[in-house]
Amino acid sequence: MNAWLALRAGGCGVVVGFALALVGGGGSILAVPLLLYVVGVRDPHRAIGTSALAVSLNAFANLLPHARLGHVYWRAAATFALAGVCGAWLGSTLGKAVDGRRLLALFALLMLVVAGFMLRGRRGDGVDRYPLPWSGPRLLGTGLVAGMLAGFFGIGGGFLIVPGLMLAGGMDILHAIGTSLFAVGAFGLTAAINYALSGLIDWPLAAAFIAGGVAGGWLGAAAATRLGRRRGALQMVFAAVIVMVALYMLARAASGR
Repeated sequence: MNAWLALRAGGCGVVVGFALALVGGGGSILAVPLLLYVVGVRDPHRAIGTSALAVSLNAFANLLPHARLGHVYWRAAATFALAGVCGAWLGSTLGKAVDGRRLLALFALLMLVVAGFMLRGRRGDGVDRYPLPWSGPRLLGTGLVAGMLAGFFGIGGGFLIVPGLMLAGGMDILHAIGTSLFAVGAFGLTAAINYALSGLIDWPLAAAFIAGGVAGGWLGAAAATRLGRRRGALQMVFAAVIVMVALYMLARAASGR
């Protein structure tokens, strides 16, 4: 890998890490299109596998500060992740069997759904009600579905996992975010291993992307501290970016390029 390619991969990692830390999620949604259209990865499956590895390691890195603050329900995290890992393995296996161009079109549609949830704004600021009655079975079922979708598209699935934890376990948003990072890391790692077994991870690019993501995360966390009161506006801007990228991906998929 030449220096220019490593620089582009690291720069895209900075963007993803910065966005994730700044708005609290969504960075993984941008990783695949950035690898494809900026870094220049030609194979959609290779871009998904590389992205899954980067998302996983960044999620585990960000889990530590949340755990220190007591924002992680470990039993719920393990239950959700256990079912989700099974779903992620199945989803990533199905994803590899789907035509790359069609997979990108489906990914773009998922991005539009994610943007819609972002524009609605985050809810769940009320009292933490974890655990709800039958939380265990509810977490297992929700984790299985979230894991399948995350594995299929090769993403961490944070925007699927956070509302899933709130719905199934009755968590408030803060604990759902902290707990979700364990599942995000587990789902991403499962998908990455599955893709790696098929030789669909570019390891040098992944290393550069991860390094950039760590640096971007530090910058994004610092910016989020200063711009916390404008978080709603930032989410709207980021949702608009996701919509534009999704429409671009749909156009590329339709044109066959």
